[in-house]
Parts: sequence; C-alpha cells; structure tokens
Amino acid sequence: MEVRDVCRGDLERIAELEGKCFSMPWTREQLDAQLGEGHVFLAVCENGEIIGYVGMMYVLDEGYISNVAVVPEQRRRGAAAALLSELEKRARALGLAFLTLEVRQGNAPARALYEKAGYEIVGRRKNYYEHPREDAVLMTLYLAKDGEAAGLEMMENADNVG
Repeated sequence: MEVRDVCRGDLERIAELEGKCFSMPWTREQLDAQLGEGHVFLAVCENGEIIGYVGMMYVLDEGYISNVAVVPEQRRRGAAAALLSELEKRARALGLAFLTLEVRQGNAPARALYEKAGYEIVGRRKNYYEHPREDAVLMTLYLAKDGEAAGLEMMENADNVG
C-alpha cells in the first residue's frame, strides 16, 4: 500500500468511494475544497488504485479530520491505519497540537481503530448524524503532549543549572 497526496484527477474515484462509504456523501465540490490551502488530503492506493482516503483541515495549531474512508471490500487490511499514521506525521510537521474527529457512536470498528491510534473520547454530539439518526463520538489525538512534556523537562533542567 502506498499513501500519497490526492490530486484533482483523483476526485472522480474519491467521489465514488464517498458514495460507497457514507449515507450522506460529500459532493464533488466539497471534495475539491479539500485540495485548498489549510488542508491535507491523502489517498491510500493498492496496485495503483485508490482504495481509501482521509481529509483534514487545519487552522493555527488545530487539525480537524473530515472523512476517513476505505472501500468496504478492502477494510481490515491496514489501509485506514496507514492513512492515520501518515496524517499524524503531516500534522506533527505542521506543528499541530491535536487532531480531532467525529465518528458514529455505533461504528465500533472505526472507534477501535482510532483508539488503537491513540485517539481519546472527549465528547459527544447528540443526534449529529442522519440516515440513520445517531450520536457522534468526538475523539482527539493530542500531539503536543510529548513536546510539552519535553519542554517542561528542559525548563526544569535549566532551573537546576547554575
């Protein structure tokens, strides 16, 4: 599997996957907006074919994941984990403090994937999803923890010098 940046030529395939993966798929225009400034839009490919994607919008040091999708027949083979891993690398390189997302309360496989990747449950949005109506679970991956801890340790060590 290869993870790479999405280009405009990929949007037709991504729109097709969007329709297979979500009850209320994004439009081509909404997907196209994911290619703009302040966004990271990644695809995972196998044998040259896009089998999944992830989108993220970022503002200042905050990252908001829009969609994580893998075509149903390719799930549970590591594609989503590869996307999340690369997205985390990109977020760290951008200096983001956290990544956050919403997931359907009843989507146990996705929630388990996010938990395995280090995301924590931080809240709930009542009746957020439609078709069917369902709560969203808010999950966040804190990226600044390590840096903050290292920064505190350096400050403590500096206080002990001299």
